Parts: sequence; structure tokens; C-alpha cells
Amino acid sequence: MTQSLDAALASRFAATALGHVTREYPNHIMHVLTGPQDARTPRDMHPIFFGSFDWHSCVHGWWTLFTLYRLHPDMAEAPHIRALADEIFTPEAVAGEAAYLARPESRGFERPYGWAWLLMLAAELERHDTDEGRRWAVTLRPMAQIFADRFKAFLPLADYPVRVGTHYNTAFALRLALDYADVHDPDLAALCREAARRWHMDDRDCQAWEPSQDEFLSSSLMEAALMRRVLTAEDFRIWFDAFLPALTEGRPTTLLSPARVSDRTDGKIAHLDGLNLSRGWCWREIIASLPSDDPRRAVAQKAAAIHLDAALPHVTGDYMGEHWLASFALLALLAA
Repeated sequence: MTQSLDAALASRFAATALGHVTREYPNHIMHVLTGPQDARTPRDMHPIFFGSFDWHSCVHGWWTLFTLYRLHPDMAEAPHIRALADEIFTPEAVAGEAAYLARPESRGFERPYGWAWLLMLAAELERHDTDEGRRWAVTLRPMAQIFADRFKAFLPLADYPVRVGTHYNTAFALRLALDYADVHDPDLAALCREAARRWHMDDRDCQAWEPSQDEFLSSSLMEAALMRRVLTAEDFRIWFDAFLPALTEGRPTTLLSPARVSDRTDGKIAHLDGLNLSRGWCWREIIASLPSDDPRRAVAQKAAAIHLDAALPHVTGDYMGEHWLASFALLALLAA
């Protein structure tokens, strides 16, 4: 299967995302009830991000659609994306999402995964130069500010990183947040870099005890991808030498071989397709920071290729995977 984003693959991913961003059920809600009055439907709570099985998947489903709309404006799905976004991304709907976030019980809602994806979505819309793209970007800015402010309040309190390979992984959150912060919020960018250095600068000889059964992120490679973004190219190579010192000897072996996915109808086991995609993404980002004569480039290129070969054919096919996997495939295919 192709490992670049051609028109056919863009159309396939767009059609898939269009099929779920407004699909309200089934829905896994993360919601604190203080009484019976708080028992509400997903769309009542979240007038924009009510589909895609859960809030964060809907956010990055829209990131997928807007990214494809910008990169492939002539694809058959573009008019549908434009019409649906005009219908859903309104100031009133953003105010409804903000009202939910203003609940005291929502302080930790979607921290840090959903926070980071919302900023990633905002960063994508700010790249658009069409009239409608600029309009959608302006509409979403109040939500981006909410989550930027939440990161600014949280990071000084976060003494420790979260290294699991699921939604709580802090390296993933900072890596995405920097796409927004580096362009639109220098104070947040500085906080993200300070936290990354504080958490990871002294990490050495990573043993890569992964994967776990339901992980969709490589805790090891995600940390490396973050530090590649935080450090200068030279400082990153020094850090990476110490972090994975035996890479040219083929160790840790687990980072070089795709995870096996035994049941794609099981939502947790299907996470492992995401692990393979996110490893491919991280390896591709790491390659971009290695000199052309660095022997680790060949190791990383082979690892990226076999991980993407293992996962890309399974981005669609079962709702447990296809409500979110295209976003991770897109991260990998666009990595540089």
C-alpha cells in the first residue's frame, strides 16, 4: 500500500471521517454527573464534537477533514466537508462547547489528549487561506484559548510525565500542542519546552517495555519525537545517542517490529493498529533529524516502513478502528 498521501487515499480517509464525525451513537462519554439534571445526550453536551464514538476522536476526525480539505481541495468530498463545517462550526456551537468546559466538574475533561488535539485542530484551521477556512479558524479561536490557558495552568503543577501509551501520555500532548503554540502562543511554547526538558532531558538507555495490550502510542518513540521538536538538531542527536544507544545493533527489538492485532472488533485491541501508525509517524520524524550518513537512518526507515505496511490496510473496516485511525495514518503520511 502507498506510504504517501495521494488523491485516492485522501478521498478514502475523507469519506471515512465524514461517515463518523456526525454519528452520535454508539458513544463513550466522559462526563461527571452531580445529579439527575446532568444526564444529557452527547449532542446536547457537545454541539460540535458529539460524533466519532467519543469527544476527542471527533476533534481529530475534524482535524483529518480540514487537513484533507486544505491539501486536496478538488477531491469529491470537499463540497460535503465545506457544507457540514458551515453547518456545525458556528459561534453558537462553540459557545455551547465552552459552556460545558466551564462546569467546575470539567476542569480535567480530556486532559491532556483532547486538549492537545483541539489545539492541533486550531493550528490546522489557521493554515487555511480560503474565505471559509479563515471563518472556521476565527470561530474556533475561543476554544483554542480555553485549552491553551488550561495547559498554562496545568504544566507548572505537573511534576512528573505520564509515560503510558494511551490518552494520558504527556509527550504526545506536548508534541501536538507545540504545533499550535510555536506559531500562535509563545508563552505556551516556552512552557511546553520547559516541561519536556524537565521531564525527559536526563532519560538514558530506554528499555522500551512495550507494547501493552491496549496502547496506541509508543511511550519510548513519542518521547523521542517530542525531544526532536524541543531540542536543536545537534542537541537532539546527543540526547538520542544516550536514549537509544544500541539502535544500530537492533535494540530494543520491540521498537523495530509491528505489534500484532488479534481482534480488530475489540476497541482496546484495535488500539494496536494505532500503535503501529504512531510508531511509523515517530520514526519518520526522527529520521528527519538524523544526518544523511547516520547509520540509524536505515534502521529507522525500515522500521517506519514495516509499521505502516502493517497498519495502513486496516485504517477502515471496523468502526472500533475507523472512527479514529485515519488521523494517525495522516500524521504518519505527512511526517517530515
